Amino acid sequence: MRVFLAGGTGVLGRRLVPQLVARGHQVTATTTNPAKLGALEQLGAEAVVMDALDAAAVGEAVAKAQPDAIVHQMTGLSRTHAGKPDLKHFDRWSAPTIRLRTEGTDHLLAAAQATGVSHVVAQGYANWNGIRTGGWVKTEDDPLDLHEGTAAYGGMAALKHVEDAVVGAGGAVMRYGGFYGPGATDDQVELVRKRQFPLVGQGTGYASWIHLDDAAAATVLAVEQHATGVFNIVDDEPAPANQWLPYLAECAGAKAPMRIPVWLARLLAGEVVVSMMTEGRGFSNAKAKRELGWEPHYRSWRQGFKEDLT
Repeated sequence: MRVFLAGGTGVLGRRLVPQLVARGHQVTATTTNPAKLGALEQLGAEAVVMDALDAAAVGEAVAKAQPDAIVHQMTGLSRTHAGKPDLKHFDRWSAPTIRLRTEGTDHLLAAAQATGVSHVVAQGYANWNGIRTGGWVKTEDDPLDLHEGTAAYGGMAALKHVEDAVVGAGGAVMRYGGFYGPGATDDQVELVRKRQFPLVGQGTGYASWIHLDDAAAATVLAVEQHATGVFNIVDDEPAPANQWLPYLAECAGAKAPMRIPVWLARLLAGEVVVSMMTEGRGFSNAKAKRELGWEPHYRSWRQGFKEDLT
């Protein structure tokens, strides 16, 4: 199968290319940086420079590649594109990614339609952002929380756009949990080691995690099976912050995280962080296991954090 991977040099793209190639697929992978073309070629892909915000450039790149499937893994979350992570000003920090998940998604779908590509698989998100009512673990039938009235709203609305547009076009959206693995948690681990990543309140907010290699494996299955709909790609153990954060600190060789009250966290870090740490909802992977035949190698962040950091 010929696969067009938009976003080949991101943390997941770099794990996805070799998995696709190993299964016999011909991969065309994109980057915005000409200096990274060689790295993609070393992974086994044909590499091209593409600006996803330029509709004509997207259309030309897709038409030239003549793919059977398009995989959308473009974000702008790296420090190069977004600067230092800033959850207090989530809207400003996520602005490049919002454009890629709205305009970029639309450009890829238009190119798919123009060239007769029948299947698109796109990146979604399922870490702490399930609807904040009912139980602590959500399925694909539960809506994502848009966090209206907070700095997260623009980013959450962009995720909804990806799901509505891609699923509406007969494709699949992979709601990945929080990534960890090579290069994925460097910023978080740095803060943990400096004791600048505290627990907020009782730390009761849940999150779901996924190793990059497991996320890539699920994506390959979705491509090969022409999957449609939304899938939570998370490990088997959604957990509250008061469990995973101290364990992350332990694996990183850091002191236990400090604990700060909600009012102080709201003042220092903003409403999004408070919600994430105290009200977040995790996700179930039962549908992906059942429909894709996927099983994560790293069934729990406990195993994965330890192997990744020690």
